[in-house]
Parts: sequence; structure tokens; C-alpha cells
Amino acid sequence: MAQSSTYHHGDLRAACLRAARELLEEDGSAGLSLRAVARRAGVSATAPYRHYADREALVSAVAAEGYRELAQDLSAAHPSPTTPAGLAAVAVAYVRFALDHPAMFRVMFAEPCDPTSAERVAATEAISAYVRGVVRDAFPGADDAEALTTTVWALVHGLAFLHLDGKLDTSTPEAVARQVRTSVFALFAASPALQEATAPD
Repeated sequence: MAQSSTYHHGDLRAACLRAARELLEEDGSAGLSLRAVARRAGVSATAPYRHYADREALVSAVAAEGYRELAQDLSAAHPSPTTPAGLAAVAVAYVRFALDHPAMFRVMFAEPCDPTSAERVAATEAISAYVRGVVRDAFPGADDAEALTTTVWALVHGLAFLHLDGKLDTSTPEAVARQVRTSVFALFAASPALQEATAPD
């Protein structure tokens, strides 16, 4: 019989993930442990070990969920941007996700995870593939698409953490969007190569 309304028989894994995300939102990653998850889910202290060998395995599963949700948000912002404005819309969605889910975002990118987690590897590869596709479509004339992918991701990812850490204005969604768009357009303006790559035929 379930020990709380959080857990339902046969759904232990989902209950543990739900509990982990609730703990993240309340206390950040410092309060995330298998024991705390078990307590929140209303199951025995050993129950989570049926699905997660250790904290890193649990964190990997939580991170995988985050990567999938981020991918959905980016695709919803623009499934296949080919212009600076389209790329800026995706960048805004990326930073917005970080601000809306700060603890999750830090778990995804700053917490030790299980490198052998197939679920996490697949989820991160889906994000990487999306970013590579964005760069390929937005900059069809780029000489080194791989290096440019790294550059674009580094810019957007850096903006996300600068906003998270209070280094940039987060007073309103409009202020965030304006800062991100301005930064993306500045990248194009500063690089003649990018301007040539995106110039119409």
C-alpha cells in the first residue's frame, strides 16, 4: 500500500523523479539525496535504490528530464531558425528556461552525473543535435560549423548563467529578452564572416 499520495504502486520511478524535482525547487541540489527523495515520495529509504544506484544516477535521470523539456521549449520557440531573429528567439527561450527552472538548470549543467546513463546521454545528444542543426541552417556558408556551434552555444549558455547569477537585468521578461537578442545580434554585427554566411543570395 502506498505510504503517501505521492507514490502509487507500480510507479515508483516516476514518484522518485517527482519528489526529486520538488526538492530541487524548494531547496536546490543541496537537499537532493536518495533518502530525502524516499521521504518525500513516502516510500522506504531503500526503495529508490531499485531504480537508482546512487545520487549521481538520480541526478542523471532528473537532468535527462530537463534536457527533454529544454529541447521542447527551444523547438517551440523556433523549430528551424535560419535568420538572426530566429536564432535570437531560440536564445531567449534557452535563457528563459534557465530562469524559470534555476535548480534544474544547474543540475543539468553543473552537477556531477552518471556518464554511463543512456537516458542522459540520449537527451544531451538530442540538444546537441538541435544546436548543430540550428547553426547549419542559420549559417550555411560557415567554414567551420563545429567551432561555430560551440561559439553560439557558449554565448547563449553564458547569458543564461549571467542572468541566473544576477549579473544581468532580470527585472522583467522583456529586459531579459532584450539583453539576449541584443547579444545575439552583436555577434552577427561583429563578424563579417557571419554576415556573409547569412547574406541573401
